[in-house]
Amino acid sequence: MVSTEYERRIAARFATFDQDGNGFIAREDFNSVAKALLTEFAVTARSDKGQALYAGAEAFWQGMAGIADRDGDQRITRQEFVGGAVKRLRDNPDRFAEIARPFLHAALAVADADGDGRVTVEDTARLLRVCQVPQEIAGPIAAALDADGDGGIDERDVVPAFARYFTIAEQ
Repeated sequence: MVSTEYERRIAARFATFDQDGNGFIAREDFNSVAKALLTEFAVTARSDKGQALYAGAEAFWQGMAGIADRDGDQRITRQEFVGGAVKRLRDNPDRFAEIARPFLHAALAVADADGDGRVTVEDTARLLRVCQVPQEIAGPIAAALDADGDGGIDERDVVPAFARYFTIAEQ
């Protein structure tokens, strides 16, 4: 992959985090995703699932800020994201998975209507759409996460896939 293709792909990943499109990633972006997920799945913020989701969003933000917010202004610019977070996380995808795990675990719990620890492919697609994944690719991505084809997706499926998506190699 040429560097310009790499830059294009990284820009798309940055946009996934920059929920409000203001040009930087901040705590508010993580909180807005949490709020949107709670609304989508009709879960209250004060419930155990809601509290876990907000705590996971905060942990994810803190992890990302610790890696990428080089100037300490509580905002991650695109340059900081590309130059800091992506390079460090690409070199250590397991670290990224650990940063994201609390949020992903809580998001899956919010989408898990029957509480069996697994989310349907359809609900996974809904979750992705809330996170601003375009509708035309959210379904195929969700279906691909169901590697064994049993119709259910759990944390073991999602965390490594999420890490792979954000820790792409430059070639």
